[in-house]
Amino acid sequence: MATPQPLQLLAPLSGVLMALDRVPDPVFSGRVIGDGLCIDPTSSTLCAPLAGVVSNVQASGHAVSITDEHGVQVLMHIGLDTVNLAGQGFTRLVEEGQQVAAGQALIEFDADYIARHARSLLTLMLVVSGEPFNCLVEPSGRVDSGQPLLEISAVRGLSEDADATQGQVLFSPTLTLPNRNGLHARPAAVFAQAAKAFTATIHMHKQQAQANGKSLVALMALQTGFGDSVQISAAGDDAQVAIDTLARLLAEGCGEPVTVQAPVVIATDEPLTLLRGVCASPGSALGNVVQISEPSFDIDEFGGDAESEREALAHALIEADLALQHLRDTAAGEAEAEIFKAHQELLEDPGLLDQAAALIDTGKSAAFAWRTATETTAAMFRQLGNALLAERAADLSDVGQRVLKRLLGIDEQTLDLPQGSILIADQLTPSQTARIDTRKVLGFATVGGGATSHVAILARACGLPSICGVPVQMLALRNGTEVLLDADKGELQVQPDAATIEQWQARHAQQRQRHAHDLEHAALAACTRDGHHVEVSANVASLAETEQAMAMGGAGVGLLRSEFLYLGRNHAPGHDEQVATYSAIARCVGPEHNLVVRTLDVGGDKPLAYVPMESESNPFLGLRGIRLCLERPQLLREQLRAVLGCCALTRLHIMLPMVTQLAELRLARQMLEEEALALGLTELPKLGIMIEVPAAALMADLFAPLVDFFSIGTNDLTQYTLAMDRDHPRLASQADSFHPSVLRLIATTVKAAHAHGKWVGVCGAMASERLAVPLLLGLGVDELSVSVPMIAPIKATVRELAMADCQVIAKQVLGLESAGQVREALQLFHEASFEAAHVMEN
Repeated sequence: MATPQPLQLLAPLSGVLMALDRVPDPVFSGRVIGDGLCIDPTSSTLCAPLAGVVSNVQASGHAVSITDEHGVQVLMHIGLDTVNLAGQGFTRLVEEGQQVAAGQALIEFDADYIARHARSLLTLMLVVSGEPFNCLVEPSGRVDSGQPLLEISAVRGLSEDADATQGQVLFSPTLTLPNRNGLHARPAAVFAQAAKAFTATIHMHKQQAQANGKSLVALMALQTGFGDSVQISAAGDDAQVAIDTLARLLAEGCGEPVTVQAPVVIATDEPLTLLRGVCASPGSALGNVVQISEPSFDIDEFGGDAESEREALAHALIEADLALQHLRDTAAGEAEAEIFKAHQELLEDPGLLDQAAALIDTGKSAAFAWRTATETTAAMFRQLGNALLAERAADLSDVGQRVLKRLLGIDEQTLDLPQGSILIADQLTPSQTARIDTRKVLGFATVGGGATSHVAILARACGLPSICGVPVQMLALRNGTEVLLDADKGELQVQPDAATIEQWQARHAQQRQRHAHDLEHAALAACTRDGHHVEVSANVASLAETEQAMAMGGAGVGLLRSEFLYLGRNHAPGHDEQVATYSAIARCVGPEHNLVVRTLDVGGDKPLAYVPMESESNPFLGLRGIRLCLERPQLLREQLRAVLGCCALTRLHIMLPMVTQLAELRLARQMLEEEALALGLTELPKLGIMIEVPAAALMADLFAPLVDFFSIGTNDLTQYTLAMDRDHPRLASQADSFHPSVLRLIATTVKAAHAHGKWVGVCGAMASERLAVPLLLGLGVDELSVSVPMIAPIKATVRELAMADCQVIAKQVLGLESAGQVREALQLFHEASFEAAHVMEN
């Protein structure tokens, strides 16, 4: 294959050109990674030498690869041993998968910092796909960024094996990477070069991801780190020799010096002291690290006769189902029970069972067939680019392991843990979490998972602090290392000093005392010191949660997530079931309080098995909420008819999710009026909309005359305003509702609502943060709908405040530039208000 015209590669930065032979690193000078040029830079912005797709950009920001439309792959590597800087001094300007133009800025770097802390600032440009080239300049002297350097006249194309696997696929045992920084450019190149010596097709596997073992770029794209578990697979005549050789090469570090216990490092090469993640379950704890991992099993690919293998699988499925039923029966609440109910349904999934049966019919063992079926399906989920489906893939892997253990005769063991454990894992499964002895475990932190994962739900149910999305370096922490887990801040402090521990202990004791005080006074009204009353209601998803909320002093229900009736089943709930459920909840709330029922909020990210939906590349921007219900109006009409059945039992409010157009509101109101007329009702319930899309907030002045209330969903409003997926492991900590842009949209909504005499609530997670209470009150919010455990603490916080002070701080923070600055200002305000309130009490 040849390009229509010669391809020119431009200088990625300005500097002094050098031949590779002069680079003081044998991997680069020996052209192990690829041939090319070296530049000693005088500029500090790395630019694209060709147009193409960013095929890999290292998390540390020191290296980036671009692949053009003909398969030419070019790697740029800034400095030598710069991977050890762990991102310090680098600013990534592009993301993996992004299309870039020749000359476009890719990475900015602090040349002075890198020159002081790394071995060298020499920057490499290498043609790693192997095409021959001609140099357009002498390999010496100055070059300017954007100047043509190399010319490629013929393109061979990538040697990706196109899945042309032949023969039996062999797997290595699970291997643990000893490289301090994983397989970055140098060790990945050594591995890829060694793999090319074999005719076999070779892949490296990390969890459910895999990479062509002969492709440097593919190996780097796995984003491996120290301590990661990987496997090598090979298929072909020399497959076993390849696996033995490459496994030994990995164990030896692929040419890098390694130690058994490689330290976790930051830019200064000192032990890492702070790791940041995302809060999955609030709270804090001081304890000792216990690393948790799921064992790998040696499985025979071929089994006995098909009938006996099918019988073995059927028996294992029954045993797994009984174990899950026990977990359901002993679950602490409905949300946890639903997790294991969903796992039971996976055991009956016809797609999985058909895949396994087909493999058994070809002579495979039941264990091999089941593992292949579950892992293939889980990998498909992960590749769809959907955070929620990725978490469901974790559930599927968990179920797969549960059945696999029964097929292999391995009993589930309760995790034998020391007292005061902080569990550290790549990803905990619901099964592992269910076996945790909460008398010994104080909290946990994971690399994978998200705030909406089933493990996060179980953590909140257990009352254990938990963070997720932590950098993979955490897996290098030694067992027994003392750590301070502060889930409220999303932080894990490693080996905190005595002063830090003392401060935490004092704060923790104060928090326990305060929590007891809040519960004791939960029935008191939420009224500020200067007499301003605020409704504090509850977010619920069941009758049991509603009962708990009312017992905890909740002023009604500010958000009933009605989709709990629809999810996890194979058919829509019938009219009688819906009426009975809504009526029971309405009776619990009573006629003196509001019951705000949100209409069905499902869609691409929360699909219904019985509502056919097309796959969406970005479900959060697709057919969800009111959009789905208006496209399937019968679904909405049936729900409205059932909800209207409890009008006489409570102060009923109906709320529409994901509204962006006035036409959507008008059409939904018309349907509500028609259903009410058919039931002979003379008075309609209150109708409102959720403000969770910036368009609705900006047009709140037009919506306000047509509604009875607004309720702000800060979770979605934040991710849409900041264009950050709230479950993204790298971005979730930045998708902060305290960002001034989000606050300004809240202020705009409140102003528009009050101008028309309508009230505004906040039902997003922000309302459940004590730190946000003075801000929301100061912005004029009338109601806070919070998670049930936070009813008493939020009411207590309101009672400590003065409305006049809240208005002052709200006005101040609207002018700040970041969420961090807002939180800092509110923390100072909170401490001052707390002291003032207790001075008045005494």
